[in-house]
Amino acid sequence: MLNHKSISLILVALCLVTMAFTPAQHNWVKLGERTVNHTVDRDEIKVTIKEGVFKKIKLRVKHRKVTFRDVKVYYANGDVQDIKLRREIPAGGETRVIDLKGNNRVITKVVFWYNTKKIRGRRAEVALWGWR
Repeated sequence: MLNHKSISLILVALCLVTMAFTPAQHNWVKLGERTVNHTVDRDEIKVTIKEGVFKKIKLRVKHRKVTFRDVKVYYANGDVQDIKLRREIPAGGETRVIDLKGNNRVITKVVFWYNTKKIRGRRAEVALWGWR
């Protein structure tokens, strides 16, 4: 039979195991968001230097699906990283995690080309997230 001490130890062990297999969400920072048009279009999210440096990015989509064609990441040192996504992301979904080339890059803006279907109701929102 288990006593209170045994139950407490089991609960602590379960918490530690859960924490070990849970992704580090606290490292993701929302860098900006855009409401996108109901067509083929291009939008950009500006990022200020005060946001800091990042190793990875991803895009999250809300309300409507978005088909991404191309993404360009512009860095403070003038470099540009071109990412070919060519993926449809459903409402509530997100792109794959995109590793940024180089070490700890300062992003000035992210430009993305996409298309959405014209349907009544809310337009899609695209949020840019960076990982430190």
